[in-house]
Amino acid sequence: MNEPSKPAGTPPAPGAAHAAAPGTAVAARASVIQLVFKEKGALYAAYIPLFAEGGLFVPTTRDYQLGEDVYLLLALPEDNQRYPVAGKVAWLTPANASGGRTQGVGVRFPGDEKSRLMKLKIEEILGTQISSAKPTQTI
Repeated sequence: MNEPSKPAGTPPAPGAAHAAAPGTAVAARASVIQLVFKEKGALYAAYIPLFAEGGLFVPTTRDYQLGEDVYLLLALPEDNQRYPVAGKVAWLTPANASGGRTQGVGVRFPGDEKSRLMKLKIEEILGTQISSAKPTQTI
């Protein structure tokens, strides 16, 4: 079955495989994931304070590799702004993980100033809840 033709220069659909001419390389593009936290409890469950740079748990059924680039678009509770964060997969929670854990990945923020400010903003939102013993989706 042939695919319908597209005008030259039309970008491929998201997630579409890229075919390269022989002898050329195609750089892998980072996944873009929108993460919307409407409540502080959900942000608490996803936040990873053990990462020095900060990080978040992202529930997903997609297969990722450790070290893979992931681009997050974050929406925080009571904040209409979207915050872009270019992170890396730092741990994997597989399907059917013990303890009923949700399948997904832990994304570590980079060690740049923008991410440092994002970590501080998240910790400010969570306040004293950050030191709670309540279980989370993270390590």
